[in-house]
Amino acid sequence: MSKEFNLKTGKLGERIAGEFLEKKGYKILEQNYKTKYGEIDLICQKGDELIIIEVRTKIGEDFGTPEESLDKKKIRKVWLNALAYVGKNNWKGNYRTDAVCIVLKAGGEIERINHYENIT
Repeated sequence: MSKEFNLKTGKLGERIAGEFLEKKGYKILEQNYKTKYGEIDLICQKGDELIIIEVRTKIGEDFGTPEESLDKKKIRKVWLNALAYVGKNNWKGNYRTDAVCIVLKAGGEIERINHYENIT
């Protein structure tokens, strides 16, 4: 797969995840926020809690699941991104890190979406 294809798949996954979360009552505050540790896919708020979201998207599962790509190194990076965002924005309330894992069919239709809370 080309890097361009992977970027398009990732952007599609982020859009799908955003719509999915909004239906669950989450407010999207920011998308693709850059820190010195990398990029935060989605920053949301639900009630008085801030949620940093990592989105993992795959076309099919022939080469592994999106959940399998959330290894210790990636989860640590998500956590460092969250700390950087919270510090820079002087967030004083509760916050957590979540993941939304999406599997798409070859045509781009959604096969499954799983939302995992408190991944760190």
